[in-house]
Amino acid sequence: MTFAIAAPFVPSLPVAGDDMRFPIRRIYCIGRNYAEHAKEMGASVERSQPMFFMKPADAIVADGADIAYPPATADLHHEVEMIVALARGGHDIPREHALDCVFGYGVGLDLTRRDLQAAAKAKGHPWDAAKGFDASAPASALHRVADVGHPRSARLSLEVDGELRQQADIADMIFDVAAIIHELSRLWTLAPGDLLYTGTPAGVAALRRGDRVVAMLDGIARLEGRIV
Repeated sequence: MTFAIAAPFVPSLPVAGDDMRFPIRRIYCIGRNYAEHAKEMGASVERSQPMFFMKPADAIVADGADIAYPPATADLHHEVEMIVALARGGHDIPREHALDCVFGYGVGLDLTRRDLQAAAKAKGHPWDAAKGFDASAPASALHRVADVGHPRSARLSLEVDGELRQQADIADMIFDVAAIIHELSRLWTLAPGDLLYTGTPAGVAALRRGDRVVAMLDGIARLEGRIV
């Protein structure tokens, strides 16, 4: 096949303990998946219907790389999240088979231009500019299910310049991983290479240039980076 222009590069993440990389097709995110975070954002806790949004695949920033402070905002916020990487997909995947699709797990940040999000909310507009910007999805290396299993309880945390900002147990998620995969697959056909950002706990706050971040999913994954 001959393309009219050079084909875009394929965004990817390293796989822990392996020279191969995991190619990224799409990045799906779930909002308000921890009750305390929903409350701090002034939103109701919705347990019947999850809220999803997306980021571009090339918003990924691999572990250890500098994270560029984005333009058009004066209020960049951190949101630490467990990441799920899919090796299989499908449409309307039954919840009882959903975990069979998982390749592995990691930890990442859903960076948010909070001022743009607030303005969009006030006008009833989409959140795309607030969520789906360049370098808005820093992520750790991925750890295979064969190595870490399917974590149902693990401490998720974020430190900024050594100060603990966010922490919770992933067991506190309103929609667990199987439920997220099931609900997503009712709206989109999932495929190998998809990443799922599974929601953030309370404690979101502003980041500034020069801040150093350390995100942890205890016993599984670690992400470090610097805002530049």
